[in-house]
Amino acid sequence: MNKIEVFVNVDEKIEELDTVKKVLESAMKKEQLENASLNLIIVDNQYIHELNQTYRNIDRETDVITFALEDEDSLILPTEERILGDIYISIEKAREQSREYGHSFLRELAFLAVHGFYHLLGYDHMTEEEEKVMFGKQEEVLEEYGIVRENI
Repeated sequence: MNKIEVFVNVDEKIEELDTVKKVLESAMKKEQLENASLNLIIVDNQYIHELNQTYRNIDRETDVITFALEDEDSLILPTEERILGDIYISIEKAREQSREYGHSFLRELAFLAVHGFYHLLGYDHMTEEEEKVMFGKQEEVLEEYGIVRENI
């Protein structure tokens, strides 16, 4: 059984997270994952800025940052569970980007979560071909759940 833990490290209730969690569960099923887990952590700009500075040496906030446990070959966990890692999302950047891109806050939050999920699985978008594959998978998951760009 797959497991998604959601942690909200900001002082607000985010109703959209129930749906986002279901979208992530759908993505895990689509990728045929069994007995896998991940954490979704909602933070503010300051916190994600610190993560970006500390771990990527980039001195600014970002919308989403992931820490994939499977990226580290030397890390062997004594468990049958596949622990994918952590997805951090800046709630402030998500709100800002939903307005900037002209779609719903749910769409942006779900997009960032699914984007982070595929990073945890090792997908990237450094080349045009990688981007086509990764973004195609993301859009498929979101569209199957009915979360499309036109939602406002």
